[in-house]
Amino acid sequence: MTNPRPAALALPGDSTTLTGGYIYDRRLVEGLRAQGRAMQVVQLPDSFPTPNDTDMDAALDQLAALPADVPVIIDGLAFGALNTKGLARVRAPIIALIHHPLAQESALPADLADHLWRTERANLALARHVLVPSPHTRDMLIQRYDVPTTCVTVVRPGTVRPARKLEVTAAQPPLILSVGILHPRKGHDVLIAALSRLRDMDWQAVIVGTPWDLAHAAELTAQVADLDLGARLVLAGRLPADDLQDLYRGASIFALATRYEGYGIVFDEALSHGLPIVSTLAGAVPGTVPPDAGILVAPDDPQALAAALRDLLADPQARAARAAAAARAGALLPGWDDAARLAGSVLDGLAP
Repeated sequence: MTNPRPAALALPGDSTTLTGGYIYDRRLVEGLRAQGRAMQVVQLPDSFPTPNDTDMDAALDQLAALPADVPVIIDGLAFGALNTKGLARVRAPIIALIHHPLAQESALPADLADHLWRTERANLALARHVLVPSPHTRDMLIQRYDVPTTCVTVVRPGTVRPARKLEVTAAQPPLILSVGILHPRKGHDVLIAALSRLRDMDWQAVIVGTPWDLAHAAELTAQVADLDLGARLVLAGRLPADDLQDLYRGASIFALATRYEGYGIVFDEALSHGLPIVSTLAGAVPGTVPPDAGILVAPDDPQALAAALRDLLADPQARAARAAAAARAGALLPGWDDAARLAGSVLDGLAP
């Protein structure tokens, strides 16, 4: 039996950052190493996807220094923004890891979105293969970025089965849990607006997420205060893993008003905990959340989101039915070893 092929994974900034993309990268490296595979992690400057010239040159120099016989998986947060001529200097076989195309990010100026679309499209032509987390992202890259069908592999994120605790009791009043970085794309402002329409009902809510942009985090805090929701809604920021797991166990509903997702690991987390889901029809969400486990509405529609939440809050039986469907789907989700096995087969299958 031949040894698994060594590889590198390059990503911007700290790999322990608590976002779905970084969790995916970190778990993938752990899984590939568990195969006995030598994996180097290359930490690129954290200013991507909008680096200054110094950081761009530093990143390209790091990638160009990699050996020609060791494939490098480049995280999409950097890959789509790298200078194409500089990327062409990289001798190592390139595998792009595209969580979602950079131009799909919310609130981008039109000129930046166009630049990122053109750059990412050009860079994808230099990749030997592309890894994506969902069929939605695969189809977008094929249709809009001209990536050959044979060059894309869907590596769905794995799921860690939640540890079971005896006598877990749902919080009262019912807890609505939302998890996602405090970024405009996650639509927390829409969720807050929806919750303000449910003042007549009995509920509590917690939004867990690291502030990605301090200005946006301040806007969310001001919105909660302006709507006088502070007694019922907590912006919890980043929480330790055990505390977050306790919230999942005690929640009655998972809600995320996202404006776009290339996948959305938190949905799998909610399913694995048997939580009914209220979210949007954006991006990969409809392909991730089973129809009988959640209610999906149009993005940027707080009235529709409020109606979906009201339906579940007002009808415990309907909520229980969707929770049971979520638990069934969660039990069938792949593990991170499955994701690593698929990614490893791509690495080992690359021609020298």
